[in-house]
Amino acid sequence: MSSTANGKNGTWRNWGGNVSARPAREVTPASVDELAAAVRRAAEDGLRVKAVGAGHSFTSIAATDGMLIRPQLLTGIRNVDRENMTVTVEAGTPLKRLNVALAREGLSLTNMGDIMEQTVSGATSTGTHGTGRDSGSIAAQITGLELVTADGSVLTCSEKENPEVFAVARIGLGALGIVTAITFAVEPVFLLAAREEPMPFDRVLSDFEELWAENEHFEFYWFPHTGSTNTKRNNRSAGPEQPVPQLKSWFEDEFLSNGVFQVANWVGRAAPATIPAIAQISSKALSARTYTDIPYKVFTSPRRVRFVEMEYAVPRAAVVETLRELKAMVDRSGLRVSFPVEVRTAPADDIALSTASGRDSAYIAVHMFQGTPYQRYFTAAERIFTAHEGRPHWGKVHTRDAEYFSRVYPRFGEFTALRDRLDPDRLFQNDYLRRVLGA
Repeated sequence: MSSTANGKNGTWRNWGGNVSARPAREVTPASVDELAAAVRRAAEDGLRVKAVGAGHSFTSIAATDGMLIRPQLLTGIRNVDRENMTVTVEAGTPLKRLNVALAREGLSLTNMGDIMEQTVSGATSTGTHGTGRDSGSIAAQITGLELVTADGSVLTCSEKENPEVFAVARIGLGALGIVTAITFAVEPVFLLAAREEPMPFDRVLSDFEELWAENEHFEFYWFPHTGSTNTKRNNRSAGPEQPVPQLKSWFEDEFLSNGVFQVANWVGRAAPATIPAIAQISSKALSARTYTDIPYKVFTSPRRVRFVEMEYAVPRAAVVETLRELKAMVDRSGLRVSFPVEVRTAPADDIALSTASGRDSAYIAVHMFQGTPYQRYFTAAERIFTAHEGRPHWGKVHTRDAEYFSRVYPRFGEFTALRDRLDPDRLFQNDYLRRVLGA
């Protein structure tokens, strides 16, 4: 997952390969004090400051020509508080290391996304989420934050301490300061029973409310050019543990979902006319399966086939209509789409710029294989999403700006006012933030 300055000239590239930058300075601080000193020095030298995690965002949210902070030395668990059931971790900790460390302590997050390569600060700052009827994004599980602000001071916030910062900073887009530590609510590790099975697209849509209501975590993948989906239902279980056998797991998760899928995408990229036929085969390749395991082994899966992604949150009540429009658009467009469309949900939360802020939400994610032209597909999809007052994921491709966000986020002004207070000189600004938050 390297997002290192790869290339002889100090060029940084993101995971999807669609964003690059050439920072004037790079620092890898080993402590919060070192980080704060680097921020003060950059301000004195007139350099803007950005932190970058694993580079998993498809937007230029982390790009800078100023000072780039790499948090890979700020990792690990700082504190486990069993009385309050919280865990404080350093901001650069990759989610996969956090998950393993928590499991060793007999603990787990309540919900998580399907990729665990990101750092905890990168994932939460952009609003990364999984799917859940009652449990929200990773940021919605935060109970406390520590950040270095523009003047180099360290600010801590929670519901009790600096609550007005806490209300906003859990999904801060890197605009309010550099997050150095995060405190998460955790619970004793539990088992999830997973049920994955194919289901016709029309049936998923007609039964969507039921499927959502009856399952703690429901999601599905629709394969464009087909009437097929693969559904996933994850629910808590009393056990026993029944993991996917190793060989079967390798065959399904590595060979089919990554290896064969990679080859299918190479073929599709070279000969787009073959994509609908490949989609028919892909949609039938994964057979039904059930297994029971600890949360991170169920929620997350390896993603080795590189892609570019756009994802929008629409009101949950509008998801079926939105998907019907998306399918009709793909069917009549002549587009060739080799990647499935992913659909998930989240309950309303109370974070100012969360995609689920103040409304029950459903997420629709469209992907294109890395290196294939995605503009036409994404533009047509975005037109449908925005007609439903969709809110784009902060770390995924979109063309929206501050004027649009001020309409779809009731608390947008609360965020920009706090930013004016914490970063009046825009030390943490870059082109992306100028566009989405306004100057």
